[in-house]
Amino acid sequence: MELINTYLSGFIMPFLLMGCGIYLGAKLRFFYILHPLKTLRTIGESGRGGGVSPFRALSQALAGTLGVGNMTGVATAICCGGAGAVFWMWMSALLAMSVKYFEVYLAVKCRRRGADGYFGGAMYYIKDIFSKSFPKAAPVLGGCFAVLCITNSVLTGNIIQVNSAAGAFPKIHPLFIGASVAAFVLPAALGKGKRISGVTFALIPILTVFYTGASLFVIAPNISRIPEVMGEIIKGAFSLKSAGGGVGGYMIMRAIRFGTTRGIFSNEAGSGTSPTAHAEADTKSPHHQGCLGIFEVFCDTILLCTMTAFVILLSDGTKKGLSGIGLTLYAFSSQAGRVVGLLVGVSVILFAYATVICQISYGAVALRSLTKRRGAFYAYILLSVGATIVGSVMGEGIMWQAADLVISLMTALNTLCLLWWAINSKGSVMATKE
Repeated sequence: MELINTYLSGFIMPFLLMGCGIYLGAKLRFFYILHPLKTLRTIGESGRGGGVSPFRALSQALAGTLGVGNMTGVATAICCGGAGAVFWMWMSALLAMSVKYFEVYLAVKCRRRGADGYFGGAMYYIKDIFSKSFPKAAPVLGGCFAVLCITNSVLTGNIIQVNSAAGAFPKIHPLFIGASVAAFVLPAALGKGKRISGVTFALIPILTVFYTGASLFVIAPNISRIPEVMGEIIKGAFSLKSAGGGVGGYMIMRAIRFGTTRGIFSNEAGSGTSPTAHAEADTKSPHHQGCLGIFEVFCDTILLCTMTAFVILLSDGTKKGLSGIGLTLYAFSSQAGRVVGLLVGVSVILFAYATVICQISYGAVALRSLTKRRGAFYAYILLSVGATIVGSVMGEGIMWQAADLVISLMTALNTLCLLWWAINSKGSVMATKE
């Protein structure tokens, strides 16, 4: 699996995602970069009234991206790819904004309406996009994505989340944390979309404000060291000094690999998962919700992941051989005190809980595209709750390897679909005029 990931997520995925981002960004004329104030105004007027509000859908999408990805994902990227991985995380996020826009745009445009409101996602627009050109292959491709999405919801969206949450408090038996989270996950998951979006709408803004405040509490007193940290990031991203460039080139590829894959793990741009939440929104247009997708990437990676990276790089945690959530919590505790570190640890559990129920809802929609049998839904819920408990005691190695593979396969299928649609669209794709 390591060999497959080395080529798939180490070479193919970074260039596929960045290339797709450049092409789709050109189709949009990079309006979100050239006209940021206009984009913000568009976000502000996205609501239409009634149903699930656009910002409530955004909160659910952010629940699937914020938290463990920002804390554990960034720490893992720095440990495996060096400080330079942060730079490639930024680059992949900036380029992936256009990818996120289009996947959200298409999710809203191709969604379905049921008795309980709107629903949709990548598995639906993949079927619709390929239905005319490849009518026999379209259901198979949509079904493949749905299976990957279900697998991802159990693995990346559940096991990894709870594993990180359990690691936040090593003195407490992980099974106790896993069972406690599972006890709260079950009623929310059985409530489906509206109950889940209600929970995330209540939790995510509060947790985001707290984590931002805790990060600034560490960064502000060390503001004079930020140029030094930036230099370390840039040097790690491009340095070719080691062994005449051989080892340096290898380290750059590791930085690109882990910066890109952990960036995808954090903001989910290109992987096709968060459009499932956006598809529920009662929005003015697909374009308006697509702009909220851009904001989702900005908030997740450019804002929160950067704060986490600065907090970690300002500490001496990497020199002590720490990794994962332990490294992040050490960075906060050593610089802001044990109380702040404890509170961040509690926020990890709450973030993980929000992500788990959000990802379960994604898996449920994917399952709905395959079968409408109630028994299949309840079996999936029981599997997810069981994974919450088992995930708390799993080892990190095989877990991250499997997650990288599933995310890379999802991203490859989704981005190729988006490219196919954009290439076959007539003229410049300016969704604002559609």
